[in-house]
Amino acid sequence: MIGAVSLGSRAMQCSPSRIGLSRKKFAGQIQFLQIRLPVRHTHHDVKSRQLPSPSPPARIYTEKSTSPLSILPLSAVIRSLSVTTISSVPLFLGPTLAALSFLANSKSALLDPDRNGILNFFLRKTLYAQFCAGENPPAVRNHIRELKRMGYSGVILGYGKEVVMDEDEASAVGTQTLDDAAAKERNAREVLAWKDGTMKTVELADEGDFVALKFTGAGRQALNHLIRGLPPSPELEQAIVDICDRARERNVRLLFDAEQQAVQRTIDSWVLDFQRRYNSSFTLRGEPRALVCGTYQAYLLSTPKTLASHLAAAQKEGFVLGVKLVRGAYLGSDPRHLFWETKDDTDAAYDSIAESLITRQYGSVLKPLPSDSAESSTSNRPTFPQVDLVLATHNRKSVQKARALRNQQARTGQPLIEMAYGQLQGMADDISCQLVQESKIAKQNGAVDEEVPKPYKYLVWGTVGECTKYLLRRGHENRDAASRTKDTRQAMFAELKRRGSLGFLSNRTH
Repeated sequence: MIGAVSLGSRAMQCSPSRIGLSRKKFAGQIQFLQIRLPVRHTHHDVKSRQLPSPSPPARIYTEKSTSPLSILPLSAVIRSLSVTTISSVPLFLGPTLAALSFLANSKSALLDPDRNGILNFFLRKTLYAQFCAGENPPAVRNHIRELKRMGYSGVILGYGKEVVMDEDEASAVGTQTLDDAAAKERNAREVLAWKDGTMKTVELADEGDFVALKFTGAGRQALNHLIRGLPPSPELEQAIVDICDRARERNVRLLFDAEQQAVQRTIDSWVLDFQRRYNSSFTLRGEPRALVCGTYQAYLLSTPKTLASHLAAAQKEGFVLGVKLVRGAYLGSDPRHLFWETKDDTDAAYDSIAESLITRQYGSVLKPLPSDSAESSTSNRPTFPQVDLVLATHNRKSVQKARALRNQQARTGQPLIEMAYGQLQGMADDISCQLVQESKIAKQNGAVDEEVPKPYKYLVWGTVGECTKYLLRRGHENRDAASRTKDTRQAMFAELKRRGSLGFLSNRTH
C-alpha cells in the first residue's frame, strides 16, 4: 500500500490503481490526499450540514493546503529570490543601483541598452525579466495570458518610457521657451510618440484591464505646462481625448499615475477634468464605472485634502471617482517636508483612507471639506459619491485589513464598491498569489457572504532602454522597503525548499 486517506477515525488504504492514478501521477498527488473530516467548522460548513454535500469542504481544504506560490514557474521563484537577496545586501545593492542610475541617465550610445547587445542581454535576463512584461506586443500578450491562466483577474499595463527629474531639471524645463518653429515641430513629434505608445498599450489590454499612463511621457511641452500649472496644449488635449475614446470603445480603464510634486498638482487638475468628462456615462458589464482614475499618494500630507476635494466634486457633479491609492514612490526625489514624519504615520494614513473609501464614510484622516460637511448636515442626500478603488499596496497588513472590511460588508449584506488589489510585477508575489488563491476558493464555493478578491498585476512594457528609469525606481523601492523584501525573500526560499522536498524542481507550476 502506498497511501492512506483518513476519513473520521478510520483510515482507508489506497493503491494507485484503486483510485485511478498511475504510479507517476500518484507520487505527484499524494500530498493532497491527507484530508480529515470533520474539519473546523465555518459558516460554510453549517450550510453543508443542512444540505449534506461532502465535496465543497474537501475542495476548500485541498486548495488551502496548496502553497500560494505554487502557481509561479520555478524560474520566477529563483529570480525573485536572487533579486530580493541582492536588495538586502548593501554591498551588492549599492553598486547595482549606481550602475543602473548611470545607464538610465547616460546620453552615450555605447551605454544605451537598446544599442549595446551585452548590456541588453544582461539586463533583459535579470532586472528586466523580473519587473517588465516584454519588449513587443506578442511577448506582452503571452505574459498577460499566462498571468490570467494563473488566476489573476486582470492586469494594469503601462508603457515603460518615463521622465524623472531632480529639482534643478524641473526648474529648467519650466523656464524653457517652446514657441519657435523648431520647438513646435519637436513638441508635436513627442506628443505623437506618446500617443502612439499609449494607444498600442490600450490595444494590448483586454476588457476590464487597466492601462497606466504618465503625462510626463508626452515630452517637454507637456512637462513645461505641468510645471507652470497650465492646461494641456491643444495637441496634447486631443491626444488624451483620442486615448480616452479608444479605451472606452474597448472597455479598458485608464489609470493616470502620480508623479513628482513639481508636476503633481497640475496632474490632479487634468485628471479630475477628464474624470468629469468620462466617468458620468461609462459602464462596464452593465454597471456604472470609472473610465478615468487618478492616483493618490498616502505619504503626502496634502493627500487627504486633495482627495476630499475630488470626492466633493464627484458627489456634486454626479460622476464616479476613480481612485488608485498608493503609499508613494518618489521618496528619493521629492522634498522631505511634504511627507508624513514616519513610516508608521504613512501606514496609518493609508489604512484610514482605504477604510473611508471602502465603507464610503469619512474618518479621522479623510475628512469632508468644511463646506461639504455643513451642506450634509442640512440635507438627507449621501455625501460620499460612488467610488471605484484600486488598492495598490505591497503591505500585507493593509491587504488583510481591507479584506476583513470587505468580508464583514459581504456578511452583513452591505453593498461593495468596485475594487481591485494591485501589486507590481516582480514584487510582493507572496501577497498577490495569496489573493489569487483566496479568489479561487471563494469562486469554488460560490461565496455570497465573503469578498471574491480581484488581484491585478501592474506590468510595464517597452524596450530594455526605455524601461531603465522604471527599473531604477523599482530598485530604490526594494532598498527602501527592507522588511517587505525580507518577507518575500523568505517566502520564495520556503517555496524553493518545498519544491525540492517534493521533487518538483522543474520549470513548471505546481
